[in-house]
Amino acid sequence: MEKVAGVLKKNAMIFALLAVVIFFSVATGGKMILPQNVNNLISQNAYVFILATGMLLCILTGGNIDLSVGCVVCISGAAGGSLMIQKGVSPALAIPVMILMGILIGIWQGFWIAYVRIPSFIVTLAGMLIWRGFSNVILQGLTLAPFPESYLAIFNSYVPDFMGGTTTNYTCILVGIIVCIVYIFSQLRGRIIKAKKGYEVEKMSSMVFKAVVICAAILWFTYKLALYKGIPFILIWIAAVILIYTYITQKTVIGRHFYAVGGNEKATKLSGINTNRILFVAYLNMSFLAAVAGLVTAARLNSANPTAGTNYEMDAIGACFIGGASAYGGIGSTSGVVVGALLMGIINLGMSIMGVDANWQKVVKGMVLLAAVIFDVLSKKTDK
Repeated sequence: MEKVAGVLKKNAMIFALLAVVIFFSVATGGKMILPQNVNNLISQNAYVFILATGMLLCILTGGNIDLSVGCVVCISGAAGGSLMIQKGVSPALAIPVMILMGILIGIWQGFWIAYVRIPSFIVTLAGMLIWRGFSNVILQGLTLAPFPESYLAIFNSYVPDFMGGTTTNYTCILVGIIVCIVYIFSQLRGRIIKAKKGYEVEKMSSMVFKAVVICAAILWFTYKLALYKGIPFILIWIAAVILIYTYITQKTVIGRHFYAVGGNEKATKLSGINTNRILFVAYLNMSFLAAVAGLVTAARLNSANPTAGTNYEMDAIGACFIGGASAYGGIGSTSGVVVGALLMGIINLGMSIMGVDANWQKVVKGMVLLAAVIFDVLSKKTDK
């Protein structure tokens, strides 16, 4: 019973995700798992995956958050819209400017938070007002549309089927199979390396069960995409961001430093680590990814408008905490962020298909977020 309880506790959000998928599949009469809706789940929530990945690094440093990310998304899109739509600048020149704007904002906010030690809540709350105001100045209260087709194609297109499928995209299915093979190989390789070094390894039965479940989910997901249009380019962007930051947090020195600062900043500083620099990098990176999310959002909406990015910060923060990030810092993972973002996306999509009022949707999302944090706090008390 203790082993079962341990497995349930460790994978609570995964089981919750599975339960939510089953519930909405039944409640919507199967509409939620139609191929087009599976595709919509990715395209409509792409910004959540990107922003939550950056927010995780902020949270790891001690439960810090960035309230300005939605407004950085807006100002990035506004800058791109002004350049590409009003001034006719090519996407090849406009995109770097949009990214640079996010980096400069990150430098500004990171300096006050890391080196002057103004609370991140205050700095990013001020940033929320400042960047939203500048967005309206740039747009002059207007919505700019449409974006050039060459820009939209970078984010809104689909990988063509190189295998000549008509109703089914076989390339998409092949990619799913390859991803499963790579995942199984990486798990076995990691197990062998740990065993050689004398580290404790996961039980083979547990590893096999987890691999079967994950591979089944990947194959089902790619099959559903294959029945629509195949692999959307935006999924490649999301996968690239997640893989890069998974590597950074798990395999690099600076990644370990984020966890160390969140675990005990004073001890980390005494060990010779520049904690100010870690905080600065966290907020610089957050604004950079917010600019990337701005690119994605502008392409999905095919417009730059003054209200873009509203409440995006709440979705990003919620995805992190629902995915297992600790409200006190030092605990969290990109895989958890993916689970949290998927859970929020499925709740949004399921309730929208069911016709649930937008206000009630906010109530449900708020309750889910609160429940996740309560679970985190209570589980830590139980461990002690």
